[in-house]
Amino acid sequence: MKAIQVGLIGLGTVGAGTFHVLQRNQAEIRGRAGRGIAIAMVAARNAERALAYQAIVGEGVPCVGDAQQVVNHPDIDIVVELIGGIEPARTLVLQAIANGKHVVTANKALLALHGSEIFAAARAKGVTVAFEAAVAGGIPIIKALREGLTANRIEWIAGIINGTTNFILSEMRGKGLDFATVLKEAQRLGYAESDPTFDIEGVDAAHKLTLMSAIAFGVPVQFDKAHVEGISSLQATDIKYAEQLGYRIKLLGITRRRDNGIELRVHPTLIPASRLIANVEGAMNAVVVQADAVGTTLYYGKGAGAEPTASAVVADLVDVTRLATADPDHRVPHLAFQPDAISDTPVLPIDEVQTAFYLRLVVADQPGVLSRITTILAEHDISIDAVLQRESAEGERQTDLIILTHDTVEGRMNKALAQMQALSTVLAPIVRIRKEELA
Repeated sequence: MKAIQVGLIGLGTVGAGTFHVLQRNQAEIRGRAGRGIAIAMVAARNAERALAYQAIVGEGVPCVGDAQQVVNHPDIDIVVELIGGIEPARTLVLQAIANGKHVVTANKALLALHGSEIFAAARAKGVTVAFEAAVAGGIPIIKALREGLTANRIEWIAGIINGTTNFILSEMRGKGLDFATVLKEAQRLGYAESDPTFDIEGVDAAHKLTLMSAIAFGVPVQFDKAHVEGISSLQATDIKYAEQLGYRIKLLGITRRRDNGIELRVHPTLIPASRLIANVEGAMNAVVVQADAVGTTLYYGKGAGAEPTASAVVADLVDVTRLATADPDHRVPHLAFQPDAISDTPVLPIDEVQTAFYLRLVVADQPGVLSRITTILAEHDISIDAVLQRESAEGERQTDLIILTHDTVEGRMNKALAQMQALSTVLAPIVRIRKEELA
């Protein structure tokens, strides 16, 4: 059988990795897919870059400086989009779909913002959009959620899904360094971009979480409703206190089913040090899924890099090749649920989220301060789990007061925090970090 023809848009880190993995493992891939998968054309952003790409792929594969040549080529069956960003990626993907071509993409931002439009267009044309590489690199979490756990009612997902922030937090904890120092080191080592905003402010993780949430709970892709906080204001002091209390701080993406809606949030989170996910260090990724039949499962591996991400791209290519001649109505749906089964379950605003909290207050070292703080919490029906008070040095007039609470509604905590912050004995802005037991 003739090899399926693939047009590759973008030959950066992941694109080059995809090309080399396909070349190196062609025999195994053909055996698994049932036919060969051949790169028929590569597109660059311009003619100059196309010449550079030609040196990578050799003379056997034409490299062009206009991606429209790929999406409009009559002999190409699958378009692989690896340029990232919103435009021109969105236009190219929709044009490929309009031309009846399947699409494989690693572009989480594109799907988080425009997934509903793209999946609807693909359904209308009877083609597939595969995106395993868009979430957690080489970890097959999309396939696990969409297929492996299809018998389960998923209760919640919690994931370390950004390697840059996990590297920074690991270094801050392990070496006691501040955020700015570790960020510079991460940039030097290539773990962080020169402009790391999307990573350190949690946006990249929120893109990925939005896709997982849609698949897990059968809801539309709704990135605009996610609550997103990053790690740029996190202090080494709080990482140290968390450690003393038996916790680690990680940037988590959390989505949870509640009776009144779905939580969709990314923020720094205290996790018990005994949890496996709390011990994921460096630039690695991990996702924990809680489901009714299978219980708790953990997916761990490299979340970025040339060949780990290429592994997911090629796996998608194999899946699409297997299904290329299948009836579109009998393929696995893009978001796991059939289109008419997608629900309008609301995403809860952050004020309605239920979680526990770590609080650090810099307070005057005088009698009655702790009593007043605990009274305010009790008045807002917030239960205390643990209290840690740093012993003041001789002559020091202030101290750190650390409080861990049990689960409460965030809006209730916000009101209590405002009341505590107004006290004359609270000498600095209160630090608040959410806490999850993940039991």
